[in-house]
Amino acid sequence: MLGRIEYLPTLEKMRAFTARRDASTTDEFWLLEHPPVYTLGLAADAAHGPKAGAGIPVVQVERGGEVTYHGPGQLVLYTLVDLARRGIKVKQFVSMLEQSVIDLLDGRDEPGAGRAMRVAGAPGVYVDGAKVAALGIRVSRGCAYHGLALNVDMDLAPFSAINPCGDPGMRVTQTRDMGIMESKEILGKQLADILAGKLEHA
Repeated sequence: MLGRIEYLPTLEKMRAFTARRDASTTDEFWLLEHPPVYTLGLAADAAHGPKAGAGIPVVQVERGGEVTYHGPGQLVLYTLVDLARRGIKVKQFVSMLEQSVIDLLDGRDEPGAGRAMRVAGAPGVYVDGAKVAALGIRVSRGCAYHGLALNVDMDLAPFSAINPCGDPGMRVTQTRDMGIMESKEILGKQLADILAGKLEHA
């Protein structure tokens, strides 16, 4: 885990890494958390928030998707992966990210485990209709960056100022509320290992 890092400097580092990489550059995963920030993807509609007076910075970015929230207690996994070199299509990679989260949450003894799933037409991972992980990527010259965010143990209140991922009334949840008590550091390591395994066998 890289710790808690401001969003904008991290965004600039992702852009720089992707711009300068070549065919020999090793893929990287960055595991971290951000101070409170709303980010607006390319499809973002102002009608979905954030509402005025939220008091949290808003950043327009080049990833896919709508509006989302990042904050302390959320695990962010940035996936700087050369999809072209690995022969992976964008939709395949999105599915791989979703399935990695599902695999992480499944197979546990906690009551909330085993119910993680996709929802058609709504990228991310859901538990009982509530979103637990959001994702949005950007691909430049065949290389992906941005990634996914898993709610672990955080203040979910800022989500009430937006329609998460452009879906009015969308409920959000977190792994702690599912009875999964591991820290974001432990879950992050497990998630990165699961995704790495999928990439190696793609």
